[in-house]
Amino acid sequence: MAGPDLALLLSALAMLLLRAVGLLVAGALRPEHPLVAWAAAVSQATLAAFVALAVAAPGGAAASVPLTARLAGLGAGLLAWWAGRGRLLPALLAGLAALVAVRGFG
Repeated sequence: MAGPDLALLLSALAMLLLRAVGLLVAGALRPEHPLVAWAAAVSQATLAAFVALAVAAPGGAAASVPLTARLAGLGAGLLAWWAGRGRLLPALLAGLAALVAVRGFG
């Protein structure tokens, strides 16, 4: 298995493990508990790392998308996430729409 594929697999397994542990202790911990905050921070950091990698050095089919389109999608997604107070679906849709719009013109 190639290095990036192994990293993706291990990260996915780590996130699944964190989710499973979260489900097991969900009733015992308050949302403001440090363990809950730590798990959320690790999950967000991992997601941020994969987004950064997908924008900066994509592989496979994503490598054919121009950098300007990837950056436009990232910018629009971040702006929509901020404007939507952390809602992920509108951010995803805005990012994809910007990527398609810029790629269509680029």
